[in-house]
Amino acid sequence: MKDVSDIQAMMADIGRNARTAAAELACAPSAAKALALEVAADAVWTRRAEIIAENAKDMAFGREKGLSDAMLDRLMLDEGRIQGICDGLRAVAAQDDPVGAVMDAWGRPSGLNIRRVRTPLGVIGVIYESRPNVTADAGALCLKAGNAVILRGGSESFHSAGVIHQCLVDGLTAAGLPTDAIQRVPTRDRAAVSEMLKMTDTIDVIVPRGGKGLVGLVQREARVPVFAHLEGIVHIYIDAAADPEKALKIVLNAKTRRTGICGAAECLLIHRDVADTIGQGVIKALIDAGVEVRGDGGLASIDGVVAATADDWGHEYLDMTIAAKVVDDVDAAIAHIRTFGSNHTDCIVTEDDDVADRFFQRLDSAILMRNASTQFADGGEFGMGAEIGIATGKMHARGPVGAEQLTSFKYLVTGDGTVRT
Repeated sequence: MKDVSDIQAMMADIGRNARTAAAELACAPSAAKALALEVAADAVWTRRAEIIAENAKDMAFGREKGLSDAMLDRLMLDEGRIQGICDGLRAVAAQDDPVGAVMDAWGRPSGLNIRRVRTPLGVIGVIYESRPNVTADAGALCLKAGNAVILRGGSESFHSAGVIHQCLVDGLTAAGLPTDAIQRVPTRDRAAVSEMLKMTDTIDVIVPRGGKGLVGLVQREARVPVFAHLEGIVHIYIDAAADPEKALKIVLNAKTRRTGICGAAECLLIHRDVADTIGQGVIKALIDAGVEVRGDGGLASIDGVVAATADDWGHEYLDMTIAAKVVDDVDAAIAHIRTFGSNHTDCIVTEDDDVADRFFQRLDSAILMRNASTQFADGGEFGMGAEIGIATGKMHARGPVGAEQLTSFKYLVTGDGTVRT
């Protein structure tokens, strides 16, 4: 479907079908939603060879497009990662159903009894790049929260995402739930994205998951409310009171475990008092691990360090590159992060409780960590089973967005012939 009028008609149909499905899902039994996810997990595992074969097509397409190694790593699926998809689906299935949960309850002198209870958002549009596992994560979390979802994956993951979506539909069918509860936009045409951003009558919220270009496009053009997931310009600050062994382990893991995820460290800040000791050791270890370190003047004397430029501060590399800077103290680190960070995830390495408290209190990132790798900035690691993204805005959802964050609430008010005087 290349003709824009066809895209408009197709998206209108998808939106209407999602709205109808959402009305039914809002009161779907918890057991049915759990069954759908369990069956989907079984289907993904049963069809793992097919998924890997389709993923090989996606990888070839990605290479032709010139994707970086880090982006290809995001795209790649093997048996281990497919097992992770299955585990995530089952973990979400096992979670408590947030829909209908009583958030608060109170009585009034008038005789009214008031309850605030969780309700689905309705229809969620998810626009994402590269990572085919997001198909399963987003579908599962939206279903768990009683929402219908429209999935528009990246052109790179078109084939493997398609098979994963079929597995989710198999689960819906087995559980007797509407198959339109989880729909996938069946085209690579970018006109479908533009259309989704205008579907105010049928989509309640858009969740973009991808790079700065995608998220910026969605924020600029969307008429539908957006859960922003901005780039992960992740900082680690090594304090004067840092434990050397912890600092080394944390920084190496945060940078090198997987460079293409949003929790990967992108900038290292080092207290001046430990720049020649702990700092130098960490930087040498990074270089030995194959990381290009772009350092400021205070680090330029270390063999192998590349001189940093102004463009390196606030840069998301998503690769084996990290910026590094010497700072005077925790307040200087905080000032740097406020200037160049993205309010995603930032970490302090220190044994000083007061300094750690100051770091936590004076920064407003969605996730703040102490003495732990920023690679843990992930809904699965937070016990959510999966995540639809890391929201960096301040409205409604913030941090890892799991099933509970994909709900709203309503007030249920009960009286006994109660009238207002």
